[in-house]
Amino acid sequence: MASSLTKDSAAQSAEKTFFGHPRGLATLFMTEMWERFSYYGMRALLVYYLVSGGADAATGSQGGGLAMTAATTTAIYSVYVSMVYLMAMPGGWFGDRVWGARKTVTIAGFVIMTGHLSLALPGKAMFFVGLILVAVGSGLLKANISTMVGHLYNGPEDPRRDGGFTLFYVGINLGAFVAPLVVGTVGKEHNWHLGFALAAVGMALGLTQFLIGTKHLSPKSSLVPNPLSAEERKAVLTKVVLGAAAIAVFYGAVVALGAYTLNWALVPLTLAGLLIPIAVLVRIKRDKDLSGTEQSKMTAYIWFFIAAAVFWMIYDQGGSTLSLFADDKTAGTVLGFDFSATWYQSLNPLFVMALAPVFAWLWVWLSRRNKEPNTIVKFAMGLVLIGASFFVFIVPMGMATGDTKVSPMWLVSIYMIQTIGELCVSPVGLSVTTKMAPQKYASQMMGVWFLAVTAGDCATSLLSIAGVDLNGTWVIGFQAAAAALAGFAVYAYRKKVQALMGDVH
Repeated sequence: MASSLTKDSAAQSAEKTFFGHPRGLATLFMTEMWERFSYYGMRALLVYYLVSGGADAATGSQGGGLAMTAATTTAIYSVYVSMVYLMAMPGGWFGDRVWGARKTVTIAGFVIMTGHLSLALPGKAMFFVGLILVAVGSGLLKANISTMVGHLYNGPEDPRRDGGFTLFYVGINLGAFVAPLVVGTVGKEHNWHLGFALAAVGMALGLTQFLIGTKHLSPKSSLVPNPLSAEERKAVLTKVVLGAAAIAVFYGAVVALGAYTLNWALVPLTLAGLLIPIAVLVRIKRDKDLSGTEQSKMTAYIWFFIAAAVFWMIYDQGGSTLSLFADDKTAGTVLGFDFSATWYQSLNPLFVMALAPVFAWLWVWLSRRNKEPNTIVKFAMGLVLIGASFFVFIVPMGMATGDTKVSPMWLVSIYMIQTIGELCVSPVGLSVTTKMAPQKYASQMMGVWFLAVTAGDCATSLLSIAGVDLNGTWVIGFQAAAAALAGFAVYAYRKKVQALMGDVH
């Protein structure tokens, strides 16, 4: 027996690892890094491609975009980002009930790659087809690849687990950091469609890495935890076919009558992105199977959900409102070095990689002295900070009149403030979601958390569709004040919310 244990220990010691973690983590690290490279590379180009018209003969800048207004561009961008996070819920459902996590991620990779290739082809129709495919594929992948990271470890008690997710998070931000520098520069400064094609290459590399390294993944990743019965499969298929047919007939009639405009697509998607999160929360809250304690925690969770939606409404404008300001009103030169406006999109992942370890250490250091802010206070801090970032934004907006362009350091400062706010909200929100989830909805609540992003971005889209100029100083000030006031409200009611949270701190 002792001899057998010695052999097992020797075998484990000889097994190749990835920084002390299972080799499968390297596969998932590289897959997610390249997927994020493709996603953030395309996202860095999105608003610029939408607003770009004809080439500027004076500056030599390329044209060839879709020449849309800033309001329409912001609406499309916001709906697109919201749909990525909305699709995380059905993505998780497919992984749990239809294909299993591994097969779902494989299919998602092919869908994303096809979407980027569609974007690489000229024409408005192919652009929107590509956008839909990337949103669907990203949602399918996002919901399942993190689950596969968890499968690599021996349950929640495995001491390597938290470190593994930290390394995985580094891969996400590494891909997000490099993408705007490469894909953004090539696409914006040289050729849009070549940039989109580079994003497709990135996803192809990630998919290849995944398929080659799949043998290192846990066998659990291939299992379907709760497969559909034959009756359930038939019922789901019937609903999908009838729903698709109804949508096709409706939009076919709209087109035939010559009444179709882009708002026929944007408005329903925006409303869906606002109503679905509300419906999901109401359904869970009204579930009579929940205990009194679980009901109380869900009431408290709604506070966090609303706060997060307000936060993401402003935060995600870093890729729309701030990006447009970066291109039009911000100097593109530092110390004689010219750079593309897409490079600003690399600031957030750079700051996350630099500051996340600092914040992790800070919370532990404060905890040892019984001074760590609780979850509610951290959320309040995040809201006040995201509001402060837009208060700061008002200053360069006022300075950039006529042909005057402001220093890039203004945007650097704004993105840094927003990242500090993100580190107070995002990881804390993920943690509190797992702690407060009712047992019945334990596997679904992470998708519910992502719906806060959907709601926030759809609120931005709705404002744009309604004709509100999100690039106007008064609107920026209003959003800043709303976020700051929401932060103070959360802080003011912290004792009431804490009482609803029960034993969760």
